Amino acid sequence: MKKIKCMGVLLAVSDIEKTKTFYETVMDQKIVANIEGTMVDFRDVFGLQARYDKIVSGDEEFAPRPTGGKLDETKPSNFQIAFEVDDLGYWADKIKSTEGIELIHDIAEYNWGQRGFRFYDYENNIVEVSESMKIVAERFIVQGLTVAEVAEHIGFPTEYIQEILRTEL
Repeated sequence: MKKIKCMGVLLAVSDIEKTKTFYETVMDQKIVANIEGTMVDFRDVFGLQARYDKIVSGDEEFAPRPTGGKLDETKPSNFQIAFEVDDLGYWADKIKSTEGIELIHDIAEYNWGQRGFRFYDYENNIVEVSESMKIVAERFIVQGLTVAEVAEHIGFPTEYIQEILRTEL
């Protein structure tokens, strides 16, 4: 069986600094990764994302090539549920062959090296399926990057990269 792991919910926000401060100071959430002005991951399995529509479309700020994805303005688009997998191709084929699923964009690679795709579930919620950050980090290590270089490229702290390299999906 191919593994899939729920990574939590991503909230699309318009003011990431204000929202980050709220969750960090009022709700006592611990930040594990913070890409200034763009993305924040909290320890308790949720994150914040600024300019979400640009990520979905594969804007050059986030991806080397456009994804072709476009959010449907008639559907909710302020959050997504995210999954990480060990075999992205398997899951893309499975989802694309499931009747009634609307693909937002096919597999795309983002500037931090992670590949993934998005779709609407039966209730029009956005679902992202991406390869695990462990797989991304391992790919960079095999290419000859050091852990510190991987951390810099991905935008996460070195300690976080070391931790994910030691864990299983």
